[in-house]
Amino acid sequence: MTKWRPDPSKLSRPAYLSLAEQIAGAIRDGDLVNGTQLPTHRRLADDIGLSVQTVSRAYDELIRRGLISGEIGRGSFVQTQSREPEPPYLPERLGELIDLSILKPVCDTLHIEKMRSAFAWLSENLPASSALSFRPNVVFPRHRQAAARWLAECGLDVSPLNISLTNGATSAMTVALMSVAPPGSTLVTERISHHTLVPLCSYLGIALEGLAMDEEGMLPEALDAACRRSPVRAAFLQPSAIGPTAVMMGEERRRALAEVARRHDIALIENDILGPLVEGRPSPLASFAPERTLYITSFTKITVPGLRIGYLVAPDRYVAAVANRHLVSNWIATPSIAEIATHWVEDGTAMELVNWQRRSLARRHAIARETLADLSFRSHPQSLHAWLPLPEGHVEENFVAQARLRGVAIAPGSSFRTTDIHWQPAVRISLGSSSEDELRTGLSVVASLAQGNPEALLLAI
Repeated sequence: MTKWRPDPSKLSRPAYLSLAEQIAGAIRDGDLVNGTQLPTHRRLADDIGLSVQTVSRAYDELIRRGLISGEIGRGSFVQTQSREPEPPYLPERLGELIDLSILKPVCDTLHIEKMRSAFAWLSENLPASSALSFRPNVVFPRHRQAAARWLAECGLDVSPLNISLTNGATSAMTVALMSVAPPGSTLVTERISHHTLVPLCSYLGIALEGLAMDEEGMLPEALDAACRRSPVRAAFLQPSAIGPTAVMMGEERRRALAEVARRHDIALIENDILGPLVEGRPSPLASFAPERTLYITSFTKITVPGLRIGYLVAPDRYVAAVANRHLVSNWIATPSIAEIATHWVEDGTAMELVNWQRRSLARRHAIARETLADLSFRSHPQSLHAWLPLPEGHVEENFVAQARLRGVAIAPGSSFRTTDIHWQPAVRISLGSSSEDELRTGLSVVASLAQGNPEALLLAI
């Protein structure tokens, strides 16, 4: 346990941020070295005359910066050695825990039966090119034709020549970023965005800036101002209910953002992995700025998780860049899985599963509305999740930890933030990753915690 203590006379408002800065300064100056155990939340609060909640927020901020780590039952420790970012979801299923942390579609025995039937079909119909060729132009011409038909269901009219098949949306995101934003350039996105975007930009050497947003997503004036401040190369957007806050961007907003992008000649990357699942939505951003938008959709979140195939649509100016970057990072999408996706598009199975998913989500959202009725949360009728801003006084890290102790895993909202400005602690709750009974139980635990008195977990000294 360290003997160093913050100086209460140097604290300013907001107190939690001022306290975090003092501790961060002590780490930089070497007064707190790697592995040093910090005082418990309550002990430090008593020592310097702050509330436990304020100290908890300061520690949460330091954890977000990667300067300390918090371990339930052990305490908080200085951590100056670099570490990989932790995913907001549980990488593995743990015991009897109700897992509402990972974003996935509702699945049933139907999905297993469909996949088994698909592999049986594949055993009789696998083309020689899919088994023997290394060249995408040999394997995928027919698949691109089917992809164009599926993209029409998403609201896009595109040439098969502008479509690349990828192993899902994550692969497509990586290729898209590499194609439009070279190392050292700037990418902008909403202040609450995709959880892999921050580490991905870091790995690729791209500066990421989070911009102001409202209930429809990114503000056009914020994008315009960012482009005037610095040489922005691209904007990453999730306009159709897949973003953490489940926003649905209206047509007027889409047109306005397309116009700003055109004015400053920047690329747009549109993540639309729910595709035709979302009813009544406006046309994709790519339809308003087709000459500069790289559009991503996939089957993983709307049919079966194991169908890891995505489509990346690139305008003519980026087709060569996309092909080259995909070759060096993935070489080729898995041909056998692409065969199944194409077969399902052609025989109607893909849309059958989308319709099944829509009906299942309707029941899940009804459960969420009933169980979280006294809380202010955000969702969309076809979103796979709900976003719950935490009531005043709750500390996100503690809230997630207490839910875990009560048998429920949820995703911390801080994993999705790209800026500290106007941040309100929140959690993301998956609606499709468990049974309906488990979902109801898990949401009841979350509601009970949110409506109860916020209190930090007691950690061992």
